[in-house]
Amino acid sequence: MTLAIVFLIIGLVLLVVGADWLVKGASRLAVSFGISSLIIGLTVVAYGTSAPELSVSVMSSMQGKSEIALGNVVGSNIFNVLFILGVSALVTPLIVAKQLIRFDVPVMIGSSILLYALCFDGTLSRVDGVFLFLGAIFYTWWLIRMGRRDAVSANSDESYKPKPEGTLWTNILWIVLGLVFLVVGSKLLVDGAITIAKHFGLSEVIIGLTIIAAGTSLPEVATSVIASFRGERDIAVGNVVGSNIFNILSVMGLSSIVSPAGITTPASIIGFDLPVMVAIALACLPIFFSGFKITRWNGTFFLAYYVAYTAYLIFAAKEHDALPLFSKIMFQFVIPITVVTIVTLAIFEIKTILAKKKLIADQ
Repeated sequence: MTLAIVFLIIGLVLLVVGADWLVKGASRLAVSFGISSLIIGLTVVAYGTSAPELSVSVMSSMQGKSEIALGNVVGSNIFNVLFILGVSALVTPLIVAKQLIRFDVPVMIGSSILLYALCFDGTLSRVDGVFLFLGAIFYTWWLIRMGRRDAVSANSDESYKPKPEGTLWTNILWIVLGLVFLVVGSKLLVDGAITIAKHFGLSEVIIGLTIIAAGTSLPEVATSVIASFRGERDIAVGNVVGSNIFNILSVMGLSSIVSPAGITTPASIIGFDLPVMVAIALACLPIFFSGFKITRWNGTFFLAYYVAYTAYLIFAAKEHDALPLFSKIMFQFVIPITVVTIVTLAIFEIKTILAKKKLIADQ
């Protein structure tokens, strides 16, 4: 047990350090091409910080621990929105780029619904994995296409001239070292988590949804919070949205492809966790659309829901006496009130925008 905890801690440290080095090298290479911070956040930073999820889920699938792979992705996506955006928004209100509303958030919603639909039959097959991974390729190609278009516009703007840092080979070395640390760290993390799960009698699904999901999302936490402190709000929000899309399309796609018998989707995840992930993705659209910002109030709302989600998982795993009352309060009162509030805010924002357009047209 002691050795498992040591493995878990060392694995998490290697994941964080490896992701940091990977992002550092990749970001510097991307900046040298004049790509906008939003595109960097959606691709280089998002994909780099999601590398722990990729390495852990693929490693778990190859070892036949497919429930950890799925739980890791679903739990990470929930954690990314509720916890990371919550903390980042508390640091400073986050501005949401219109591109996210028009394209990337809808892609995140569509990907979440697609994963739910593919898992509904109880198995995520290799064919499903290929389909998801092709979606990741197309999405990345589209972002690169937009990035090149933005780069052309940036070249005509003298105020946007980021200076490349480090040499080509130095940045490649950061990337290689980061990947090595991620692979080793993911192996230690998976082994330690499985041992701890068996010791406490917890299912691998719960461990994947909580400990591993939060642990592999630590690079996203650090990146988004630091980006908020530095005023890089596009990176803070783009990192989360891009990571969620990457987790579904690339991580689950590759995990399904390398899994010997595909990924088994437990009834508990189909009945609760996947719907929660889809609902959170759907909620992002009206919240982001409201004033094109994520306020501190929104951040508090996100964090409160993550605490409630984690509490539900713990109560359910332990079959606690408080579970029926907790579930009744959440499903009959808190969630309906939240839905009504979000829809009301969205309608108000739409009316405000239409009123402004009408006023401009009349002038």
